[in-house]
Order: sequence, then C-alpha cells, then structure tokens
Amino acid sequence: MNDENFSPKDSLLLIQSMIDKTRQVMSDNGIYYLVWGWVTFIACTGQFILKHIYEYPKHYYVWWLVVPAFIFSIVYGAREGKKQKVKTYVGDSIKFLWIGMGIAYFVLSMILSELGWDRPIFPFFIMLYGLGTFVSGSIIKFRPLVLGSLCAFILAVASTYASYDYQMLYGAVAILVSYIIPAYILRARQKHV
Repeated sequence: MNDENFSPKDSLLLIQSMIDKTRQVMSDNGIYYLVWGWVTFIACTGQFILKHIYEYPKHYYVWWLVVPAFIFSIVYGAREGKKQKVKTYVGDSIKFLWIGMGIAYFVLSMILSELGWDRPIFPFFIMLYGLGTFVSGSIIKFRPLVLGSLCAFILAVASTYASYDYQMLYGAVAILVSYIIPAYILRARQKHV
C-alpha cells in the first residue's frame, strides 16, 4: 500500500491490527502478569501472616520470592524475544513501561531499605500496581486491566488509613484485582478469538 492510497480508514485499521497483535502477545505472555501477580500476592499475604500472626521479626524475607520471578522473567523474555517475528510500537511501549515499572519498584525498595520498612509504604506500591496496569490496559484497550487499575488506585488511598500490617492485605487485594483477575480474563478471551 503506498502513501497516496493510505486513507484514514486504512490508518485506523493498521492501528487496530497493531493493538490486536499486542493484545494477543500480552495474552500469550500473560504469564508475566500471572507470575508477578501470584508472587506478589503470596508475598503480601505471607508477610502479613509472618508479621501479624507469628510475630516473626524478619517477616519481610518473604519478598525474596521476587528473585526467582525476576530470573524467570529475564530467561522467559529472552527466549520469547527470539521467537517473536513481529514487533510493534504498541508492544515495545508496553515492554518499556514494565521495565520502567520494575526499576521504579527496585528504587522504591532501596529507598525504603534505608528509611525502614515499618513505615506506611504499601500505598506507594499499590499506586504503582495501578499505574502500570492502567497504562497497559489503556494502550491495548482492555477494560478489565483499566478497571483493575482504578480499583488499585482506590485501594492505595484507602490503605493509607490502615495500619502497616493491614496495608499488606490491601496490597494483596490490589494485585488480585489489577494483575491476576485481568490476566485470567485476557487469556480466556484470547482463547475464544
């Protein structure tokens, strides 16, 4: 198709096909939402149980679960990147968003390591959960991710009124509604397409 025959309708069809392709790739790679969702959910609830129920002083050790998830993401991403035949601007945008989000989580963790973890920190993490899923869901026009992100934003605000221990549970619920449930919905819808 040359530039002279590229109508506005053709432009919209091209953009829609890029979004559909990215949605399919995200569905295929929804493993990231599921792995990170479940690891984070387990870490939030595990930390709550260790701190609040067992009164274990090093309750935050449960977050070491992210190390295998990080290694998995790098290995899986490299392997899938080699298989991927088509790259889209939309797909690259989402990839760079999540790389940036990962860096933001790491930086926030380093700051909190210095300031102390028994501060009201979960609202910031919950807000970041919402931000990543809001942008991703908006880019691929997938409503469950956007709705999940809005729930995460509400939970971030609500969690500021809870004690540190219960903020962990708000974090778990935020991950459930903004990562896990939308990932399962995305996978189910793409299987029926």
